[in-house]
Amino acid sequence: MAEALAMDARACRQYAEEMRKRYARATRGERSRLLDEFVAVTGYQRKYAIALLGQDPVPRQRPPGRPSRVSAEAVEALVKVWRAMDYPWSARLVAMLPAWMPYARAHFEFDAATEQLLLALSARTIDRALQAHRTALKQRLYGRTKPGTLLKHQIPVRTERWDTREVGWCETDTVAHCGESGEGEFAFSVNVTDIASTWTETRAVLGKGKRFVVAALDEMRRSLPFTLRGIDSDSGSEFINFHCYDWCKEHELQFTRGRPYHKNDNAHIEQKNWTHVRKIFGWKRITEPKAIEMMNELYGNELRLMLNYFQPSVKLIERRRVGSRVRRVFDKPKTPFERLIELNVLSSDRLAAMRAERDAVDPVALAAAIEQKVVTVLRFASAGPSRRGPVQDYRNTFATVHSGGAARHAAQAAVPVRSNAAR
Repeated sequence: MAEALAMDARACRQYAEEMRKRYARATRGERSRLLDEFVAVTGYQRKYAIALLGQDPVPRQRPPGRPSRVSAEAVEALVKVWRAMDYPWSARLVAMLPAWMPYARAHFEFDAATEQLLLALSARTIDRALQAHRTALKQRLYGRTKPGTLLKHQIPVRTERWDTREVGWCETDTVAHCGESGEGEFAFSVNVTDIASTWTETRAVLGKGKRFVVAALDEMRRSLPFTLRGIDSDSGSEFINFHCYDWCKEHELQFTRGRPYHKNDNAHIEQKNWTHVRKIFGWKRITEPKAIEMMNELYGNELRLMLNYFQPSVKLIERRRVGSRVRRVFDKPKTPFERLIELNVLSSDRLAAMRAERDAVDPVALAAAIEQKVVTVLRFASAGPSRRGPVQDYRNTFATVHSGGAARHAAQAAVPVRSNAAR
């Protein structure tokens, strides 16, 4: 019986296949001894062992488990919506579907039954349905931040956590669009995100000149739907300088910084650097003033609407230790606009204006417009000078999950998406 307990179901099936061949050739007496051996090894009942070894196995009529209620047509519809949303993970996708579905049904011509089915799907079911459509691409990101040497004794390191129930406390950072080389001048995206509401503003500048970065920060300050109270940056020279310091004093802003080489000090903005900049424009080198002008048009209009009104995110609300593991609990996915409403910081006039602005937008059409403009910007882009050989074409790095993936690979590669995985 100890041997039987040590064998799993797969081992028992393999053993039964071998024993079946010996059982078919054995005499009556030999069969009795083979049955004794088989029962002792597997732990099966003798009558079941006789039936199992005495006939060929019946092929399984369908895969094991409960059949999926998501039809191929529903999966196809889900993939179209998922792509238009720029590939959110399942928990965010569930939260986004109710707001997007009226527009998606008009664009992709769903029937009512498919719409109701998609709205009823859970995050786990969506994960299973989209498993074969997910792409895998790993890209290593090299930062271009150099430590600033001025004013470090005047700009304090933030050691305490900000009150995340009060808007206006923001983290800021820059993202380099330098391709594979940091030589010469190239574009930077200046990112600002509010800790409490996750509202994010972004502007592009040519180089990290102090005046240009401060001008971008001031433009974003005026675009925020709430009053800016303070900024927290890394120790890069684009922020740790007299221009930025004097600007903060002029507008009565608290100015703090993170510790050098500690990215987690600015974890919120580091996350937005990926979702709001790198995932959209990739790693190409951008140097043309015309391209930077087009990036700012996108950042100030279409992307601002999409990311703040239609893209929900989750926030960590609790961290518990369970044995040797840390269990993290997140809140329900919400858009930055929904978080601002919950925080009750908008005046009635401002709230009505922002609701009208959101309701006037078709998110599916907005996603198509963003894609078209991103493609136009990237026509000005290059990989930049490189000493490591030819630039890899990431369009050919799509990975599919199951066999027969060649056709799916070609279909996915042909679909225009904002994700850098397609570029």
